[in-house]
Amino acid sequence: MSAELVHVGFGNILAIDKALAIVPPGSVPIKRMIQTARGKGLLIDLTSGRKTKAVIVMDSGHIVLAALNPETIAGRLAASRGVVVKPE
Repeated sequence: MSAELVHVGFGNILAIDKALAIVPPGSVPIKRMIQTARGKGLLIDLTSGRKTKAVIVMDSGHIVLAALNPETIAGRLAASRGVVVKPE
């Protein structure tokens, strides 16, 4: 069994097949989820000190912060699968 890996910026690679959702960090429930994960030690920060633009919810309960837009990560995932995505 092999993991599907996607580059999420600044030399960081994530096993994206374990992700449940990729969302922007702006809403209050997402901010609350980040704080809860930080308190439980389940927060993984892959931003390299930059602004968080995507929050990735993993099936293990971990929350991953990335400095790329959710659309960019989804586009990279689609490209790795050979799928063409048309922007709305």
